Amino acid sequence: MNTYVPKAVQEALDTARLQGMRKKNRLRVMADNELVPVLRMWKTGFSVEAETAPMLRGLVDLYDGARHLSQCLIVASEEEGGEMRYEFKRSTPAADKAPLDFYESPGGPAGLIPFDQSQGKI
Repeated sequence: MNTYVPKAVQEALDTARLQGMRKKNRLRVMADNELVPVLRMWKTGFSVEAETAPMLRGLVDLYDGARHLSQCLIVASEEEGGEMRYEFKRSTPAADKAPLDFYESPGGPAGLIPFDQSQGKI
């Protein structure tokens, strides 16, 4: 069975779907100092509104409100139904501090105080 939907009805359905996604999502992508709202996100990529968003490429930052989620290297995938889809080539989670370059034992001291042997004091 074939279902035919007139073009005007399909466009109205796509517009309503995009408006619904815009209202309920806090995700944003920052590229070239410009924040672009993300319509939806999945494990390997995300989508933005095709008509209003600029063409994205390269290194972007992904935010949930004001919280930095990750830094991503992206490539454009396809445009369908008013959405431009992008795929992650690399997605690195953001951290609030630099990674340690040494092992920190759980019961170890917080720091070392130098001992001067010639003076016999700390």
